[in-house]
Amino acid sequence: MSQSDSAAPPASPTPSPDPGSSRDADTAALAKGGRTNFFGFILRLIARLPFLYFAGRWYGAEALGRFAVAVLVVELVAQLATLGLKRGLAEQLSRPGADHRIVVWDGMFVAFLASALGSAILFLFPQFMFPSGSISASDRAMAFLVFAIAGTEVALAACAYRFDIGASVRARAIVEPWVISLAAFGFWFVSPPDGLMLSYAAAMLGAFLTALIPMIRHYGGPGVWRPHPAHLIMLARRNAPLAAADAIEWGTRRLDLFVLGQFASPSICGIYYMAQQVASLPQKLKTSFEPILGPVITRNLAEKKLSAVAAQVSQVGFWIIAAQAGVALALGIPGEAVMGLPGPEFVVGAAALAFLLAAEVVAATAVVSEAALVYVARHRNLAISLATLALQAALSVILIKIAAAMGLPAITYAAAVALALMLALGFASVTKAWLLGRILGTPVNSLRWALVWAVTGAAVLGWVMTHRWGSFQVPEWAELLIGVPLILGIYGWLIWTRGFGPDDRALFKKHPEPATAEAAAG
Repeated sequence: MSQSDSAAPPASPTPSPDPGSSRDADTAALAKGGRTNFFGFILRLIARLPFLYFAGRWYGAEALGRFAVAVLVVELVAQLATLGLKRGLAEQLSRPGADHRIVVWDGMFVAFLASALGSAILFLFPQFMFPSGSISASDRAMAFLVFAIAGTEVALAACAYRFDIGASVRARAIVEPWVISLAAFGFWFVSPPDGLMLSYAAAMLGAFLTALIPMIRHYGGPGVWRPHPAHLIMLARRNAPLAAADAIEWGTRRLDLFVLGQFASPSICGIYYMAQQVASLPQKLKTSFEPILGPVITRNLAEKKLSAVAAQVSQVGFWIIAAQAGVALALGIPGEAVMGLPGPEFVVGAAALAFLLAAEVVAATAVVSEAALVYVARHRNLAISLATLALQAALSVILIKIAAAMGLPAITYAAAVALALMLALGFASVTKAWLLGRILGTPVNSLRWALVWAVTGAAVLGWVMTHRWGSFQVPEWAELLIGVPLILGIYGWLIWTRGFGPDDRALFKKHPEPATAEAAAG
């Protein structure tokens, strides 16, 4: 690897005396995090559905589109304000002699300063959040949510270093979705025009407090901590590539909505946002592995165990792809029934939903590869991310122009930007996996032939459930209540019997509690 972009943690002064037990401990930690986060995914799915129903049925596609653009801008600024600490904090904490309490509170303070700057800009220029229509006081106040979002990311990253994935589940899978669902219901009776914005604010503040409490329990309060200007400047400069990579990765999931907003009405943006929200449910299966994967990778890099890193990336990548493919099939095959739940006007977004769900499966390899690349080749990883973003933007515009030239209805623009996202993420997955394998000296491959068997079996069953047989077709309620469980069931059985080996099945077994990061490092 090149010296210029290498950022692996310094070598451990005392290598692990038992590589086998270290691998077992890593597998146990990854499996425990995976089980916890899969449970969190189920909770988030259940809790998020009421919000999608209220937002679609009560507030409508136009209000939802306006809300989506505002959230896009606020979360972009918050992503920049974390300054890469979502993943960079694990590297800082892994350094020999690091005072963990000081490192964590330095990180929180840096995020606060960056958030304050971002909030001031959005408050003074709310048109960035709301490019059309009048702007109310509550709309302008959305600018002050930047630190709540950025602070939550830093706090959860700190908890993940101590293998406390439960904090992420409580904040992201319980508090955030339930608060936004219940608040959307309540604010409809109090202030319908501002209901979605106020609901989002309540959810973000609730998630921040839920993440902050366990962080303080693990590391203590600021106490006699004082800012260290030199260290803070170094931290911000060192994490700049990470911050850019995080913002770009986040941007690939929002650029589609931004481009669509330039060519389509707020109603179509609202329909596309609804499809994004459904597709983001399996996305949580992927992103929820990042906090636990980061500390494991940094420790193995510090001990120069490059083959172990490749094995862990491939292992976790397969877990994520296997889970996401099943969820994508279960939600995508009866796509019209799924999109019809929040209201009949959203059914036309079924094609966009299918491409978005496929994009989540395609992106899994890129995400797990990047979890290691940000430490060993951060500048090259950043270059690939920039190329991915540029490719997505170009494909989005080209496909929309083609659809317009063919005289297709404007709703097809939504499917066009979703297809562009899928193709761009496919490019990122292939390129990043190749680069990581070259650096580690071991191929990185998360795909297995068992996926073909499982996908084929589930797809055939799904086709039978949704196909019109003469004058008979399975009603939509049956597609959802019977078809979805059947698709998941046949897929799960095939992937378990044909794809899962002993290491994979560790994901479903209880292990002793993994050691804390400090103990593992020692």
